[in-house]
Amino acid sequence: MAIELYDTTLRDGTQGEHINLSVQDKLLIAERLDEFGVDFIEGGWPSSNPKDEEFFLKSRALAFRNARLSAFGSTARSLDNIGNDPNLVGLLKSEAPVLTIFGKTWKAHSTKSLGITDEENAELIMRSVRHLVEGGREVFFDAEHFFDGWKDSAEFAETMLRAAIDGGAQRLVLCDTNGGSMPHEVAMIVKRVRELFPEVPVGIHAHNDSDLAVANSIEAVRAGATQVQGTINGIGERCGNANLISVIPNLLLKLDKEFAHVADLTQLTSMSKFVFEILNLPPDTKAAFVGKSAFAHKGGIHVSAVMKESSLYEHIDPSLVGNRQRVLVSELAGQSNIRYKAKELGIDLPEKGELFKNLVNNVKTLEHRGYQFDGAEASFELILRRELGQFKPFFEVLESKVHIENSHDGHSVDQAVLKVDVGGETELTVSDGDGPVNALDKALRKALVRFYPEIRAIRLIDYKVRVLEEKRGTSAKVRVLIESSDGNKTWGTVGVSTNIIEASLQALSDSINYHLFNTKIVTRNA
Repeated sequence: MAIELYDTTLRDGTQGEHINLSVQDKLLIAERLDEFGVDFIEGGWPSSNPKDEEFFLKSRALAFRNARLSAFGSTARSLDNIGNDPNLVGLLKSEAPVLTIFGKTWKAHSTKSLGITDEENAELIMRSVRHLVEGGREVFFDAEHFFDGWKDSAEFAETMLRAAIDGGAQRLVLCDTNGGSMPHEVAMIVKRVRELFPEVPVGIHAHNDSDLAVANSIEAVRAGATQVQGTINGIGERCGNANLISVIPNLLLKLDKEFAHVADLTQLTSMSKFVFEILNLPPDTKAAFVGKSAFAHKGGIHVSAVMKESSLYEHIDPSLVGNRQRVLVSELAGQSNIRYKAKELGIDLPEKGELFKNLVNNVKTLEHRGYQFDGAEASFELILRRELGQFKPFFEVLESKVHIENSHDGHSVDQAVLKVDVGGETELTVSDGDGPVNALDKALRKALVRFYPEIRAIRLIDYKVRVLEEKRGTSAKVRVLIESSDGNKTWGTVGVSTNIIEASLQALSDSINYHLFNTKIVTRNA
């Protein structure tokens, strides 16, 4: 039986800190989820806010090929007003074909939060579900706090599930709402529910407060659950929800489970990045399966082995999930790293000789001095090509001076003065800026643009400073990492010095040299 994927990124995911989606954002994500092959997309809680109501209204124009839209809500507030309950009215008004409602399955919540008897709680669940079913909708019942409730009183929790079934619920979704359950507990309880209620499919909705949401979801499936609820990239309240980006490949590639509509797993990485982009959040580089570092290798021994047989240090072929293998260059590197990176860059290295040893020793010396090439592969490429005689800097900064002036009225002036040699011709420039580094950047561009107009395309998109010797205080060495872009390609460069201005100038110079070198290659090959 195929496992159902129920995505709640647009509802439960938005309850996470720093998460905010516009209606248009939600529509874009919904379309991408449908394209990937998700079975159910929970769009929101229509009666709780105008944004979700607008989403369901506008979503009617979407033509889903794989997914069915679900609206989320709770059981009615009172037994005396089932038909006119605002929450249930809002659910039906959404016109979503699937309605998911949650009810109390932990006795403490029923008696202390709602202040009703066990019988009244069961009646509330049954009648709420029945009202929605009679409205012509498929209804899923989210058993809130089910695992904690079952451990407190299994009889009460199971009675509430029976009430949902009696009302016509077509899925029983067991929720680890507090995220505190262990995998073995989830497996045991899911198995028990499957034995008691074999007539209704069971789902799992796990939260990640113990960093076990993915493991708990997988164990639930192994115990008989056929629906997994979660979010893309694991976003959600507190520590987040089960990360479908990890759940999907684990079930598909490790447990040979099937999904009804997931046809192309290679889209997993791009979908993860797409959602991060819509959320305006940086991708998690260490995310399993899809992160930039998921298949990155740094140690020389590891790289040597990976070059012979990738499975020795990779649990799957990264291309299966749309990711790729990367080799990092650092003080841990060996000749294998250098050779791998050179091949990746399209650089031919001689098979034998002292070149490898010299390159490795050079890299290790630089890293010992504080350089880091993990995020500055453009600087590494320039080092490699310079050693091979393929690259010569396009300019040389002969002198640099930065003037910083602060007045009592709060007005500040930052000014950089540079003397730059370009092919034997000296250019002297002065430029003001918003801070010393910006002034330096503008002065360098001003000096070079007459010779190399193509540098106008370069934009600095990230700038990081790391103090390397904290105990030395203001005399400590700093490392500056810069990320630049020309609109099509991004690259990273690095500079190290006890002088932050000097370190910044190194990184800026590498950035421009890298762009000019690649531009000249393209021009020559055109």
